[in-house]
Amino acid sequence: MLESGCANRQSLPLSQSAGDAGKPAESRRWSCMSRRHCLFFVLAFGTLLFLYNARNPDMSSNRSSSWLSHYNTVKWRIPYKRPGPSAAVSSSVTTTVSQNKSEPQTLAPYKSPGPYLVEYPYEYHFTINEPYKCEQQKPFLVLVVPVAPHNRAHRNIIRSTWGGESLDQDKVVQLFFLLGRQSGEGAEQLQEQLLQESKEHRDLIQSDFLDCYKNLTIKTMVMLEWLDAHCSATSYAMKIDSDMFLNVPKLISMLLNAPKTNYLTGLVAKGGVVLRDPKSKWYLPASIYPYPQYPRYALGLGYVFSLDLAKKLVGASRHVKAVYIEDVYLGLCMKHLNIPPTDPPKWGYFQVFPVRYSRCEYSQLIATTTDAGLDRVWVWNDFKKPGKYC
Repeated sequence: MLESGCANRQSLPLSQSAGDAGKPAESRRWSCMSRRHCLFFVLAFGTLLFLYNARNPDMSSNRSSSWLSHYNTVKWRIPYKRPGPSAAVSSSVTTTVSQNKSEPQTLAPYKSPGPYLVEYPYEYHFTINEPYKCEQQKPFLVLVVPVAPHNRAHRNIIRSTWGGESLDQDKVVQLFFLLGRQSGEGAEQLQEQLLQESKEHRDLIQSDFLDCYKNLTIKTMVMLEWLDAHCSATSYAMKIDSDMFLNVPKLISMLLNAPKTNYLTGLVAKGGVVLRDPKSKWYLPASIYPYPQYPRYALGLGYVFSLDLAKKLVGASRHVKAVYIEDVYLGLCMKHLNIPPTDPPKWGYFQVFPVRYSRCEYSQLIATTTDAGLDRVWVWNDFKKPGKYC
């Protein structure tokens, strides 16, 4: 439109000049003088404009940058967070100015995925990290314990019991604790304590998702991303809850005879019924998952897998809706890959209900949940005493 308007203004003097030939000399003289006056005025105005811009370079530059920012195509990556203490995690919205150089679009308000889904895949970042530990230690097995940021007591118990088993049957075992971020009162002070704990033990990995029960799926997938990025040369990894007893020698013995690829085992659930009672902790409506049964999956209390699966499961997650029940979600991703979880070599290796402690009983299993009142440090010291188990 700007170029068109200038062309219309320029055409008027040209049409007048063509008609001047039939006018008297006096009229032509005044017409000529008018044109000279016009030319003088244009030159004078142009000179003043040039001098003004030369004395105000910043203003000229600002006009130029403003024009470019308005007409060029621009992208914003804006993280949105859930409001309030029940916030889950950030998600990203990308807005692009359209090619017709219109004004930037108004960003749509944040829309939660609902109570049964979580924000994954998403580009989470690590606030505390140990990116070179696997490269330095070259472990055969990595143990990852998801634990709440404030629960240092559980971390200390694990460090002083089965988590301290760094070498077994000439195989290096490496322990890490996986945390999200804390919210609410005292979060800043807790973060400082975590940084100090990380300096002392070098075994914390923290990501920037909100650490809560609903986000266990996010925690698991972030674990897989981290393992793939930093421990890809490791043979196996195990995700194990912080209230478990783990028989590390028994686990290593099982893995020495396990498949090297496409392997995931634990307490494998078959024909798990989808709970439709809204009062259930693990309720999932038919609108989210319409089938009456879940595919095979390993219960989240503790499962072990070959490291090649980390990358494959992260890839599968791009095609499977992320439900909040983390072990079920991993089973759904395994189904997408057409890789069923493997039953352990012996039934009873993994126990979901606490097994009453005895040296003989614990020597026969790999992992079991424990009663809240059990002195796990005493149990471990007794279990590690020399002598026969049974």
